[in-house]
Amino acid sequence: MIVDFLADYYYNIGNYPVLSQVEPGYLQKKLPSYAPFGSEPIETILQDMKKHIIPGITHWQSPNFFAFFPSSGSIAGFMGEMLSTGLNTVGFNWLSSPAATELETTVMDWLGQELRLPKEFLFAGHGGGVMLGTTCEAILATLVAARDRMLNLVGRDNIGKLVVYGSDQTHCAVQKAAHIAGFDPNNFRAIKTSRSNSFSLLPQSLLKTIQKDLHNGLVPCYLCVTVGTTSTTAIDPVGALCHVAKNYGMWIHVDAAYAGSACICPEFRHLMDGVEDADSFSLNAHKWFLTNLDCCCLWVKDPNSLIKSLSTNPSYLHNNASESKQVVDYKDWQITLSRKFRALKVWLVLRSYGVSNLRNFLRSHVEMAKSFEEMVKLDKRFEIVVPRNLAMVCFRLIPSVVHGGDANEINRKLLDSMNESGRVYMSHAMVDGMFVIRCAIGATLTQQEHVIMAWKIVQEHANTILNKTAISA
Repeated sequence: MIVDFLADYYYNIGNYPVLSQVEPGYLQKKLPSYAPFGSEPIETILQDMKKHIIPGITHWQSPNFFAFFPSSGSIAGFMGEMLSTGLNTVGFNWLSSPAATELETTVMDWLGQELRLPKEFLFAGHGGGVMLGTTCEAILATLVAARDRMLNLVGRDNIGKLVVYGSDQTHCAVQKAAHIAGFDPNNFRAIKTSRSNSFSLLPQSLLKTIQKDLHNGLVPCYLCVTVGTTSTTAIDPVGALCHVAKNYGMWIHVDAAYAGSACICPEFRHLMDGVEDADSFSLNAHKWFLTNLDCCCLWVKDPNSLIKSLSTNPSYLHNNASESKQVVDYKDWQITLSRKFRALKVWLVLRSYGVSNLRNFLRSHVEMAKSFEEMVKLDKRFEIVVPRNLAMVCFRLIPSVVHGGDANEINRKLLDSMNESGRVYMSHAMVDGMFVIRCAIGATLTQQEHVIMAWKIVQEHANTILNKTAISA
């Protein structure tokens, strides 16, 4: 019955309002105040699912979902999740489920090879990879390792001097992780970027900031380089930034949460050129690799740095395999102890599709984004704010067409109007003082027809809003 429910859901998913239309607190009014004392039949539960839960769902798998970044699922990913949930293993160390550990090490090397990661990042080259829940976990784990590595050099009492670097486009997860890891909040550097450089972090800006910190007696510790920023998919120059940072003994993490999946395509691999000089690299397979949430893949050159910072060894976990030092105990590579059997999902995706079909899947979205970009360019009321990278287009109504109104406010109204229609869902970013509409193409079910319709919806709502603006002016 559950499988039938989901099959019906996907069959009709294009008919639902993409963005949920409910008001805050709607569900509390529909559900009882207390849990049921006795059991209820699944038929009743599924009826409530249809009546009460589905209306409050924003449909991330809709072909008309273009907001944020995609969360691309697949039948293969779903089956892997079913197997993982059905087995319900808790693979914190090798002994607790040898297959869970060994499949993960194998699949992480497979994927690393397809990304053409340097051998030092693979188990085959004395590095290695781990599957975590999200990039937030990967950043926190590597930040803790970076912190401890630096404090071993400068003394534990100097934690207040350690500095974390990123750009003003770096994901907020870095600042949050730095706070959790005990860094002084005043020692997070969000280095300014500009539209003239497509919002990439410039090496000379990084160097200038580092030199100023050194002059003030601070200690550079961690740099997050982003391949595909959230706001505009800006690509930081990995090699040039690594060249600057490694001169100061900093830990360099490359966050390719969105764009990393595309790097299995030879024509996009250059986006991560220079990664050989980084300490760690991560991507989210649950974003654009047909792997159902959640799965972040993190590779590190020096696993011992993670293990030294994150390991625990209580007596009740002692066993001969761990003490032999011949196995991987993934509990020591992550923040949490318990962990899911995520490798099954990626294993099924890789085997069910094959690398060739995965590349074609990624390329298809890039081609759709190119066509959307061309449609935007043909309408002279709009502009492309930054050059398109991969499958995300940033655009807006240009100030000259808003009849003296506030361009940001008009673009905000346009986006709200489109999203409230339920026919499409896009999101926004604020960059360089501009309100920008983001169209991120990557939902598994999205086809060219949906992209064409999305642009027509943008134009329809733009016509209405600009006409109202002209009348009021």
